[in-house]
Amino acid sequence: MTRRPRIRFVHQVLILQIGVVVLVAATGCGLAAWVQRDELRHQFGWRALTLARSVASDPVIGDAVENGDPQGVVEARAERIRRATGALFVVVTDRRGIRLAHPNRAEIGKRVSTDPSAALSGHEVMVIERGTLGLSARGKVPLYDHVGTLVGEVSVGFDAGEIDRRVHRTLAVAALFAAGTVLLGALASAAIGRRLKRQTLGLEPHELAELVQEREAVLHGISEGVLALDTGGRVTVCNEEAARLLDATPARRTLVADLPVNGRLRAVLEGEEVPPNVFVVSGDRVLVVNRREVSHDGRRLGAVISLRDRTDVESLARELDAVRTLFDALRAQRHEYANRLHTLSGLLQLGHYQEAAGYIQALAEIPTTKGEPPGTVPDPYLGAFLAAKAAVAAEKGVELEILETTWVPGRVSEPLDVTTVLGNLVENALEAARLGGRRPARVEVELLGDGADLHATIADSGEGVPEHLREAIFLDGVSTREGDGGRPRGIGLALARTAARTRGGDVTLAGTGEDDTGAVFVARLPGVLS
Repeated sequence: MTRRPRIRFVHQVLILQIGVVVLVAATGCGLAAWVQRDELRHQFGWRALTLARSVASDPVIGDAVENGDPQGVVEARAERIRRATGALFVVVTDRRGIRLAHPNRAEIGKRVSTDPSAALSGHEVMVIERGTLGLSARGKVPLYDHVGTLVGEVSVGFDAGEIDRRVHRTLAVAALFAAGTVLLGALASAAIGRRLKRQTLGLEPHELAELVQEREAVLHGISEGVLALDTGGRVTVCNEEAARLLDATPARRTLVADLPVNGRLRAVLEGEEVPPNVFVVSGDRVLVVNRREVSHDGRRLGAVISLRDRTDVESLARELDAVRTLFDALRAQRHEYANRLHTLSGLLQLGHYQEAAGYIQALAEIPTTKGEPPGTVPDPYLGAFLAAKAAVAAEKGVELEILETTWVPGRVSEPLDVTTVLGNLVENALEAARLGGRRPARVEVELLGDGADLHATIADSGEGVPEHLREAIFLDGVSTREGDGGRPRGIGLALARTAARTRGGDVTLAGTGEDDTGAVFVARLPGVLS
């Protein structure tokens, strides 16, 4: 069986498409942020490096650093440039890395916090580092005096936090775009879902799969030809039997007008004539054709045409004749049986009871039950049942005994339920006693009437119920023995319990075969006596 999903297909499509849109939007935003961040870092670093080159190209600053900047020219010029360009800092050091200019005057005269060796070695550096003023994009260049002697370095930095702020602004705009994209995707997904639902007639994929499987099973499992047409008169389904009867194998979407048929059959196929059970001639066959229009929720879907060979109808007519013949034979037998009953009735009315009993025994060879107390079972249904089971027991070599404690003063008002339960229990007991090792083989039956309720106890001399089957003995198909030819048994007890429980009673296993006794079953049937 196909497992049914908890979420409807339309909702699955909606969730999947929204998930895809969200994933694409998030990936796009992340990629855009990453590219912008990398680009901004490069721009800020290049900007710092360019500004550092400009500062280092001033010979006045180089000469002042060479002389130790006694007049504070380096600090003044560096601060003026920083303010004019919006840089985070413009730092100038000597050959030892000692600051001669810094936005924080307290840091002047101290060694720089980052490694100045690359710039003091004559190399330019563009890097993002964290110093005393925080994370910044830096450009470091060597500083020369007017004669070209390396006298220090110039380091310029721009606040790296501006990079993050710009990226965040870009992400905010991208998020608005992504939200709009997700909303548009949700609306498109909902529209697609409604269209899918309309095109699939509201069926789920697992239901469509089940329909296809059922259709294949039905089409290939029936003896009738089936031809299905859509609203445009094109063939959508044609099973093997229909192809055989039409002497053609139409491909899917073939127009019915292109089929090699003529006469009344063509009129039926094209919908010009739609009476039921139309007899038509197709080649050397006489067919019975039916056409039925198919619709769903007021929407026309097409038509289904069934074709049967008239030979099948004639076969059914012959079977009907055979049934009628059998019915006549049974009616003759019923007449003969009525004659015997009339004879028996006459003997009873004339008071010839011994002759009537002898006549019955001569007809059915039914022995009397052993130990049946007179008057304890006045009901004719129970009396006839016990007498019949006594005959069956005698044929099997089993002694059926009605215990003296049996007492059923009422009449049976539900004979079908009573005979179903008691019949299966007694039949199982007789079979168990016959196959058991104890002799003489015997079955004891005790019936007690309690108002409208009937209680029955059936015990046998068989081997009892094996321990591993005591819990499952009442299940359908479970038995202590195999049937003839290895066929499984296990129907009687299940049927008896089902019938009893339907009336509010039950059938239970009271004895399992211990203490040199067989199985004992107890049945309670409420409301079966009047």
